[in-house]
Amino acid sequence: MHIHILGICGTFMGGLAVLARGAGHTVTGCDAGVYPPMSTQLEAQGIRLIEGYDAEQLNGLNADLFVIGNVVSRGNPLMEAILDRGLPYVSGPQWLGEHVLNGKWVLAVAGTHGKTTTSSMLTWLLEDAGLNPGFLIGGVPLNFGVSARLTDSSFFVIEADEYDTAFFDKRSKFVHYRPKTAVLNNLEFDHADIFPDLAAIETQFHHLIRTVPRIGRVVTNGREDALERVLTRGCWSEVERFGVQGGWETQPAEDGVPVDERFAVYHNAERVGVVEWQVQGEHNRMNALAAIAAARHVGVPPAQAARSLASFRNVKRRMEVRGSVDGVTVYDDFAHHPTAIATTVAGLRARVGRDNTRILAVLEPRSNTMKLGVMKQQLPASLADADLVFGYGAPSGRDALGWNLGEALGPLGNKAQAFDNFDALVKAVVHAARPGDQVLVMSNGGFGGVHQKLLDALSARGAQ
Repeated sequence: MHIHILGICGTFMGGLAVLARGAGHTVTGCDAGVYPPMSTQLEAQGIRLIEGYDAEQLNGLNADLFVIGNVVSRGNPLMEAILDRGLPYVSGPQWLGEHVLNGKWVLAVAGTHGKTTTSSMLTWLLEDAGLNPGFLIGGVPLNFGVSARLTDSSFFVIEADEYDTAFFDKRSKFVHYRPKTAVLNNLEFDHADIFPDLAAIETQFHHLIRTVPRIGRVVTNGREDALERVLTRGCWSEVERFGVQGGWETQPAEDGVPVDERFAVYHNAERVGVVEWQVQGEHNRMNALAAIAAARHVGVPPAQAARSLASFRNVKRRMEVRGSVDGVTVYDDFAHHPTAIATTVAGLRARVGRDNTRILAVLEPRSNTMKLGVMKQQLPASLADADLVFGYGAPSGRDALGWNLGEALGPLGNKAQAFDNFDALVKAVVHAARPGDQVLVMSNGGFGGVHQKLLDALSARGAQ
């Protein structure tokens, strides 16, 4: 079958394209922004890409089915032509559920934060146990180097996003996946462009719970009131909680050893394993508990899973060191929600300490929720543990903010600056940076390649 994917360069749709190609289909696709690295990855798979959504691309395409990404809306010229001609189309999540996940033991990881990291951990635990899982993850796990793969294994790990499915299907993507193992990491208000309030998101999570079979298992964060409300609306599966006494817990492995380096895993008050790894932060220990609990459901012993985490290499763009120049280290991180920003800053602070080591936070609030200004009042508190803050808001275009970033950062006083000029931002960061500083760049986009621009400017400064 020849499928043509609209919106193919998004992480989810690009991963879907790789899976479809692996299943033997002819795959082509189009997007408004066909550029590396996704375009390079797809073309290496033999997938032909078309720039834009011109309806003329239908001529001679002879596609059997059009798979529609949720970036496509009514008014899109290609979509309008598909509708006018009565051509067959389907959403990406529905196609995935029917053609890839059908018949698999699906392990789905949902939640506002930590989906990508936890999905990557879980996939690695199954891989290291010899289960050869397929997967589709909204990032690139460094243990695998790709965001998606198709195998002949019975197991498939998927990052289960609550964002809407398509312009013609406003249910969350994850209702199409029908997991046997469902991980609920946490639940906060997000996606303000789609959901009016937290209760609306809770309803979608309730719909997800309704799809888990009686023989399935829900692994849920016991600290989250929102998730408890979801479960009280109805749950027909076994439930295991993590992060709470009597469920899955972490404790120091031994006196004098930092828990960021080594911690013990307990289940039902019994010590079942010890994790030694290079990943920092309480949030990642919670992610690890969720992954270990989910892996146990498919037969991976907790002690073995804990040992496997020693070789987990994290995810690209999760506290990823992009380079170090003149004693200044530049990190790249995907954090964009205030909770994730606070957690990321806290994780770096725990790593580097407070003595003579400054954190320079460089932030681009460009998610749809942030652009709407819903979370702007939470920004100062999320950045309070940074020594200096440099915020950037694009002055125009689709990433432009609808609110004043400088005013929002005002409670931080003189340690925060806001910019609408990209070059001025880079210049200010480089001027402020001194040996020993940690420059933490946070954005859910490319941020204009600011990481390399900072490194280049620091190099040029050192050469003067």
